[in-house]
Formats: sequence, C-alpha cells, structure tokens
Amino acid sequence: MQATHLYEVRPRKDHRGVDLISDVLPFGALWYAEPNAVSNAINYAKFRSRSHDAVIRVYDSASNVIETHEQAGEFKEP
Repeated sequence: MQATHLYEVRPRKDHRGVDLISDVLPFGALWYAEPNAVSNAINYAKFRSRSHDAVIRVYDSASNVIETHEQAGEFKEP
C-alpha cells in the first residue's frame, strides 16, 4: 500500500502568490505567482501524484482550510 501524498497551498507572507508545500516535493516547496497561482499549484500537485493518492488543502491567510481536493492515484500495481 502506498502512502497518500499531502500538499498544502498557502498564501505567501509577502502577498506575491502562493507556496505549494509538501515533503514529497524535491525542494519541499514551490512558489507560484499570479495569475492563477492557486489553480496552477493544485494542478501541479495532482500531476505529481498521478500514481499516488493525494490530498491537497488550500489555506487562506488566517490558516483556515478553504478548499480540499482529493485525488485517487491513476496508476496502481495489480
């Protein structure tokens, strides 16, 4: 059984886009700038986890979860 990949999309403190954060990313975090920063971060997380189950949580500036996306991995071993 494979572990579920967990991702967080959080607004940057400098208000210049969002950070995609996960321990499964090679550098720990990626920065996305406007426009479409949140949707680009979500799409990247889904692409990166296409062979794993994934949970992507989007946070607002007060650290409240405002969206949750769950993805079932598309490529499973028999």
